[in-house]
Amino acid sequence: MIVGSAGSPCTSWQQSIPVASVAVGTPPSSDAEQPGGNAGGKCARDYRHGVSDLHDRRFADLDVGLFHDLLRLRVDVFVVEQACAYPELDGRDVEPGTRHVWIGGSNGDPVAYLRVLAEADGSHRIGRVATRTDRRGGGLAGRLVDHVVASTPGRLVLDAQSQLEDWYLAKGFVRTGDEFTEDGIPHVPMAWGD
Repeated sequence: MIVGSAGSPCTSWQQSIPVASVAVGTPPSSDAEQPGGNAGGKCARDYRHGVSDLHDRRFADLDVGLFHDLLRLRVDVFVVEQACAYPELDGRDVEPGTRHVWIGGSNGDPVAYLRVLAEADGSHRIGRVATRTDRRGGGLAGRLVDHVVASTPGRLVLDAQSQLEDWYLAKGFVRTGDEFTEDGIPHVPMAWGD
């Protein structure tokens, strides 16, 4: 069970929709970071990095300002930093089954993010894993991935940048196909679970 700071259970996305802020049931990961709920309450806090709750919400539960901040982090990492001129807005952010998972900084601004898509075959696709440059190395992306693995039933799939394959292997993912290039960056397909 995931428990909030007041000892009350956090709402899990599996139990009710909309999703409130939730936290993983383990302490923050000490693994090296790689590049790339309890409504209104505090569930988890990582004082080493000045981060607040881990949040897991559907699009309908995001306000415009927050959604802008999440997209800004993604654009900063994928479009600007990695110099990939591709349409970041693919229409999937607003789908009813899409989950937006992030960790907020001490001021509430997103410092790490990923999105989970509900696929037609029943699997869930992790993507857009991004950590703000000044917050890398503290295990934030690992906390996000650990949360999704723990809170998502069934098969998880993702296309990892090849340089991060070992990192995902250490998280329990397995490679499921040949390397391919997307937006000039080598990737490998990977999966976790059934």
